[in-house]
Amino acid sequence: MTVIDIPGSKSVTARALFLAAAAEGTTTLRRPLVSDDTEGFAEGLAALGYAVRREPDAWHIEGRPAGPGVETADVYCRDGATTARFLPTLAAAGHGTYRFDASAQMRRRPLGPLSTALRDLGVDLRHGEKDGHHPLSVHAAGVKGGALSLDAGQSSQYLTALLMLGPLTAEGLDITVTDLVSEPYVDITLAMMRSFGAEVTREGRTYRVAPTGYRARTYGIEPDASTASYFFAAAALEPGRSVTVPGLGSGALQGDLAFVDVLRRMGADVEIADTGTTVRSTGTLRGLTVNMRDISDTMPTLAAIAPFADGPVRIEDVANTRVKECDRLDACAENLRRLGITVETGPDWIEIHPGTPAGPVEIATHGDHRIVMSFAVTALRTPGITFDDPGCVKKTFPDFHRVFDAFARTP
Repeated sequence: MTVIDIPGSKSVTARALFLAAAAEGTTTLRRPLVSDDTEGFAEGLAALGYAVRREPDAWHIEGRPAGPGVETADVYCRDGATTARFLPTLAAAGHGTYRFDASAQMRRRPLGPLSTALRDLGVDLRHGEKDGHHPLSVHAAGVKGGALSLDAGQSSQYLTALLMLGPLTAEGLDITVTDLVSEPYVDITLAMMRSFGAEVTREGRTYRVAPTGYRARTYGIEPDASTASYFFAAAALEPGRSVTVPGLGSGALQGDLAFVDVLRRMGADVEIADTGTTVRSTGTLRGLTVNMRDISDTMPTLAAIAPFADGPVRIEDVANTRVKECDRLDACAENLRRLGITVETGPDWIEIHPGTPAGPVEIATHGDHRIVMSFAVTALRTPGITFDDPGCVKKTFPDFHRVFDAFARTP
């Protein structure tokens, strides 16, 4: 059995950085993810006047409940969607003028519903070029609060940003959601907000957040479940292989751990304990139809091993994957077809037929870390796979290739 220490969760690290910055006192984050996305978030906080001190296994953030410590700032969000959506929302609670921009990839990704919601709350938010996209500026004067309606059908991050803003408003927030994707990520947000002292309840489609502020604390970051999916998939794919990820067990916050339930349905042996999760190959991968709306970040992982199943693999309700770092549905289909696999797609689904992927093929990554890490699993059974941009894994797991190669060589 191979034991893999997975880096900290990107989703949890980003939320923890927001909450720590907003809290009264100094927060220590234990074992945060160190990657391009999280470093960009931390640098954004520093540009906004928050004190961030980084040690190898701990980051210390001095909170500022009143908002940024500077009156003007220019923040570059890199490729990070959490940075690009959370930091303007955090800045809105302060007082000053804050300008935000991002990479070309992030500029293409939408944030219109969040912009509209902030404007409905009275925030003076202006887009510099294309409405609903970066660059943007926030002319902040605090947020009173109140009731609003939100469409989070493209991204749950819109709702997460507003929920985390709620305790910083003068009167609290009532957010009624008309549509919601990736709901388990919202569950992460709610649990973490409460651990920092927030009071938030849900009644049907309405979330009510009291204006309590936040309290600093020491907070441990659990391993990243989306990253773990590549190792779990590899273990399910390779006969005789097993892998255990410690620290990601029955009490995990992240909904993406449910990916192992998909592997179980396909025939893998799965054990989720308090201390970690183990996946073992049984030598069988069955085809299936699965709704991945709530765990759509692991859709490429499943697509990458789907050709090795004994029947078609159909993944449904994943339209939101078309507005990630790239159009992941089309990217998976494109690369699988180049490997000789029959693939069909629709607006929110992909169906992959059994076959033997054949190289040599250079995978078109579209600069998307998840395309690289997913097809690295395919490469375990397909000699000749290379990547046009292998380094884009720095977004969430800079050391991925070394760790995965060592894992692949372990019997």
